[in-house]
Amino acid sequence: MNPKLEILQAMTRRHFFKHSQAGLGAIALASMLSKDAPAAPAAAANPLAPKKAPLEAKAKRVIYLHMTGSPPHLDLFDYKPELVKHNGENCPDEYLKGKRFAFTSGVPKLLGTPRTFTQHGKGGVWMSDAIPHLHEVADEMCVIRSMNTDQFNHAPAELLIYTGSPRSGRPSLGSWVTYGLGSENENLPGFVVLISSGVQPNGGKNSFGSGFLPSVYQGVQCRSQGDPVLYASDPDGMDREMRRLSLDALRQLNEAQARDFGHPETATRISQYELAFRMQTSVPEVMDITKEPQAVLDNYGAKPGMSSLANNCLLARRLIESGVRYVQLFDWGWDFHGTGPGEGLTDGLTKKCATMDKPVAALIKDLKQRGLLDDTLIVWGGEFGRTPFREGRTAGGNVLGRDHYPDCFCMWMAGGGVKGGTMHGESDDLGFSVAKDKVHVHDLQATIMHLLGFDHERLTYRFQGRDFRLTDVHGKVVQNIVA
Repeated sequence: MNPKLEILQAMTRRHFFKHSQAGLGAIALASMLSKDAPAAPAAAANPLAPKKAPLEAKAKRVIYLHMTGSPPHLDLFDYKPELVKHNGENCPDEYLKGKRFAFTSGVPKLLGTPRTFTQHGKGGVWMSDAIPHLHEVADEMCVIRSMNTDQFNHAPAELLIYTGSPRSGRPSLGSWVTYGLGSENENLPGFVVLISSGVQPNGGKNSFGSGFLPSVYQGVQCRSQGDPVLYASDPDGMDREMRRLSLDALRQLNEAQARDFGHPETATRISQYELAFRMQTSVPEVMDITKEPQAVLDNYGAKPGMSSLANNCLLARRLIESGVRYVQLFDWGWDFHGTGPGEGLTDGLTKKCATMDKPVAALIKDLKQRGLLDDTLIVWGGEFGRTPFREGRTAGGNVLGRDHYPDCFCMWMAGGGVKGGTMHGESDDLGFSVAKDKVHVHDLQATIMHLLGFDHERLTYRFQGRDFRLTDVHGKVVQNIVA
């Protein structure tokens, strides 16, 4: 027989009372003290209950627009006349030494933009002719022209910008936000994900996963065609009343397990079953854009029943208006290598931007008109930038394209406490490196958390004996972009 089992069998009830937590007195004391923890009952009942940010918050919610593949920033927001002047020349050796590129080797040719740039708004924000509708909202935008990351391949770079690590397993930005703030609508998920162009994020579901946080904080992917959430509808042969009886039975079993084992995922499971039941009526209603006036649909370019970024931008407004804390939009198709006409910087970029430019500008205008822009933070960007030279594989072709580039790129933010009509940071004359006010990915994360009312160093979660945070051990708030 197993000696350990023999010892356990020999332990009497009296032995247990004497040695467990220093006796029954300690158990009784722990029970009484637990009643004095005000957050415990609410958290157990609803992990997504709304919470107040510990610091002054300028933003209450976030809409993050991710252009999967990474847009060519030098053809959209970062105008480089010197690069245009030296177009077609060999790239200077000083910019290539010790550098690795995804698809380029040897000595590439410099590539000045084929787009036309002009300044817009009171702040004179530089933008190209590829995004004419965004020209109209320049005064709401803060364009960061000095972004920097450590990764030059899609999946690791995307995971870094969303989870703080290039490897899988960490909680995503949306999960941290809902962990810290909860949600303002108990009938909807706190963190909703919408995907257009038919392709999942490069980082997969890890880009909106909860990592080691309780799974109630992970992003819920909704669809703009068919059932908004898969498997939320009643199965064939089961009506809503029967579904309620089944969930009640499951709840009793899970509550018994929670009492016996105290595992936090059991409470999460109970909460998610209940949320799914409530979502059956609330999600279809908020996802039904046919209720919008035709003028609003036209402003966004949205078409009910279709799957598009335009529809998803309108849905994002409806979701945050209904109390959802964090909405993440992924739009695939921004990897402009020049391997075909659709990935070219002339017609290809014009056509792709047409699917984004109008709805994103409409989203900003719509939020402002409804009084929601001031406390809704909009973030737009990709996972890295594009090279100031031609992509190696396509250098001999007629279609212009750029390779992956981590050293310097652009993102922009609007609303939610950022300085509109401004440009922050600069790259050098040829766009190879940051010349002024570098903003690392971790700095961006720290700034987003600051705008939501958090010290990014103090919003932590203990896992495997260590306190983890979104920004790992890095990150500084970029105060100059905060209004």
